[in-house]
Amino acid sequence: MDAKEKKLEMYGGLWGGLAPLLILIAVLVWISVNGKGSVSAFWTGGWLALVAGLFLAKDKKKYCQIIIHGIGSKTGATIVAAWLFAGVFGKLMVAGGLVDGLLWLGLQTGATGAVFTLIAFVAAMLFSLGTGTSTGTVLSLVPVLYPAGVLLGANPPMLAVGILAGAAFGDNLAPVSDTTIVSALTQDAEMRDVVKSRAPLALAAAAIAAVVLILTGGGGTVQAADLSGMDIAIDPKGLFVALSFIVVIVSALKGRDIIESLIYGNITAVLMGILSGKITLAAVLSLPENRGESTGLIEAGISGVSAAIMFALIVLAVTEILVCSGVMDAILNWALKTVARTVQQAEAAIIVITILFSIPIAANAPALMVVGPSFVKPLGEKFNLAKARRANLMDCAVCSLFFTLPWHIAVIVWYGALVTASETYNIALPSISTAFLNPYCWAMLAVLAFSVITGWNRKFENTEK
Repeated sequence: MDAKEKKLEMYGGLWGGLAPLLILIAVLVWISVNGKGSVSAFWTGGWLALVAGLFLAKDKKKYCQIIIHGIGSKTGATIVAAWLFAGVFGKLMVAGGLVDGLLWLGLQTGATGAVFTLIAFVAAMLFSLGTGTSTGTVLSLVPVLYPAGVLLGANPPMLAVGILAGAAFGDNLAPVSDTTIVSALTQDAEMRDVVKSRAPLALAAAAIAAVVLILTGGGGTVQAADLSGMDIAIDPKGLFVALSFIVVIVSALKGRDIIESLIYGNITAVLMGILSGKITLAAVLSLPENRGESTGLIEAGISGVSAAIMFALIVLAVTEILVCSGVMDAILNWALKTVARTVQQAEAAIIVITILFSIPIAANAPALMVVGPSFVKPLGEKFNLAKARRANLMDCAVCSLFFTLPWHIAVIVWYGALVTASETYNIALPSISTAFLNPYCWAMLAVLAFSVITGWNRKFENTEK
């Protein structure tokens, strides 16, 4: 479907095209404010958004085709495939006793409270850096790090956003991340130059976030000493299954596809769980005695992410309506007409426009695809900004507010994993609005502002080596 075929006219013009997103956001906010937030509860908002859009569309058939195109996009297919294996991976981690092992390690080393929150942040940074996926990171780590941290006295909201912050770091910097790849390719930049020059920006934001988390990540009660009534133990054998994390990271760093890496991680988790005595083969896959009963951990892992997958597909459909109705083009045209007069203003415009495009679009890489070649590249070339600098500005921008808003895919998945963990262990569940406290995202905005104002990390095309 080319651009002309996808053009969709709406009653009310651009406001009609924007209406589905506004309805979706309104329902999400209403549900969250009333303390009823859950991923499946958000389906209602998506359903209402898509239904309302139909009556605003002048061509109903084309509107329906656009919905299908959004759901069936490459982004949607990649999300479904990766999440299936990531969901099983997280479930295997829990069944393999990693929570038990982390509790033992935390008590033995004194890594409780804020210290554990910091450890969770660093672990998420390393995992996402190796795998390049923020959604895979939260799906894999939240089920084990969140309950372990809460039981070890971490502040639940800050522990939760600490894991999300680490996931954002990897999405921002990892060479295998889709945002890193897209930002480099749209600016014709060398990948090594992009990663090398982006590292100071990402690490500076991570350092600020680490300080915030160590100051705010504690204050809870250490409950690990009394686990009566919980299906959980303090057992160092659970740490064996952590080898599967290493397998995933090493595989990804060697250039393997994230799905391939997660499959290797799945297999390693099963083997380590069996060898440690924490998992039986029958627990992984077995025929139930009665119809409707679970067939094992594989089914449990997939069902655990099904709600997030469904909502993500709905959001992708809403995003496609925004693009095809001309809302995104209108924003871009406005930006091009208000061109900056200085290099500082040009860089600020790149950041602001990228963020504006990332706010309504559920996945951040597509936002870069829209603004990268059509706005960032010509504006950056006008001021002779280095290719890597242009790529870094928009990638860092798209990894800021994106990870704080509840209708974005990474946040949806993160919250879904939190809901499951809280129900499994009967522990505190923060509101989805907690994502707004993500320290890495706000630190990155501060770092970007400092870089633009002072010129730190800025390079020009004719001086780049």
